Amino acid sequence: MGKIIAVANQKGGVGKTTSAINLAASLAALEYRTLLVDADPQANATSGVGFDPKDIENSIYECMVDGINAQDIVLQTNVLPHLDLMPSHIDLVGAEVEMINLPNREEKMKDALRPLADQYDFIIIDCSPSLGLITVNALTAAHSVIIPVQCEYFALEGLGKLLNTVKIIQSRLNTELEIEGILLTMYDVRLRLSNQVVEEVKLHFQQLVFDTIIPRNVKLSESPSFGIPVILHDAESKGSISYLNLAREIVEKNVEAAGTSEAAEDAAA
Repeated sequence: MGKIIAVANQKGGVGKTTSAINLAASLAALEYRTLLVDADPQANATSGVGFDPKDIENSIYECMVDGINAQDIVLQTNVLPHLDLMPSHIDLVGAEVEMINLPNREEKMKDALRPLADQYDFIIIDCSPSLGLITVNALTAAHSVIIPVQCEYFALEGLGKLLNTVKIIQSRLNTELEIEGILLTMYDVRLRLSNQVVEEVKLHFQQLVFDTIIPRNVKLSESPSFGIPVILHDAESKGSISYLNLAREIVEKNVEAAGTSEAAEDAAA
């Protein structure tokens, strides 16, 4: 069964969509079957892998509100053979209001995604910059969450609120939810401030922080305008190499966890 990972932070401009696109593309480049789920009404992840949101007929909105089969809206991307997309649309902005009276409204995305999990090794969800109902749906559907944190002054602002939301969802809606890791983004080696933020985050969160740090990189900023992940824009750029390293780190962590779980099951048997 595929691992469902949400990329979430209610703070905007922290590299959430960039991380979702490029992590999914890097996992696909490593030949893992990967589904990128765009759960943001801005639909930047959709355009970031080569689709025009205006041309999207059915999106995750129709899955959650109208109950359309998720399999029917999944699109094969032309950018990488192992990468598929569940697109978004501006209509998703109204979904929170339309879902308000639906039964089990927090589990609509879970109902849509879990039947797809056997078809993929990883499902990466790009969340919107809020802690609204759509993000709650993503965290309820996910097995784990990656929290991108910008290497700047206000980096830790709001992180406590997000971690509190994760705890509430763990206790009430999704006991399986874990923190996959905190991902430091937009790191500038020349800035003393960036280094201070890295030290502060590692001091507070220790093992939760990924070893991989995503640098500020021109190629990372350019690639969305071409509708391709950075690995196809410039495979040798620092941004591309960093996301490949992150993908490998996540794969190793999950293979190790699976091995530990199997060993425990064998010992119990």
